[in-house]
Amino acid sequence: MAIDQTVKAFIHAVDQIGTINDFEWGLNNSPEDLNKGFTHAFVLTFEDDKSRDAYLPHPDHQNFVKQLKPLIEDVLVLDYWTK
Repeated sequence: MAIDQTVKAFIHAVDQIGTINDFEWGLNNSPEDLNKGFTHAFVLTFEDDKSRDAYLPHPDHQNFVKQLKPLIEDVLVLDYWTK
């Protein structure tokens, strides 16, 4: 239940932060067993570095991070631009 509440908190934070262009999330369902223990994926799309950089210190994002930390063992963050 705590994970469900945390996901809802993240969705709420995304709704409050105007620099996010798109957001999707899901649960790992790969049959390859290569997820290294990660169970959830969250993908946020930004227009540019400036938009991403405004998101990181945003109070709603920081509040989400505080809620999430006690519930997770590890996190993996990737920033990339598509071509």
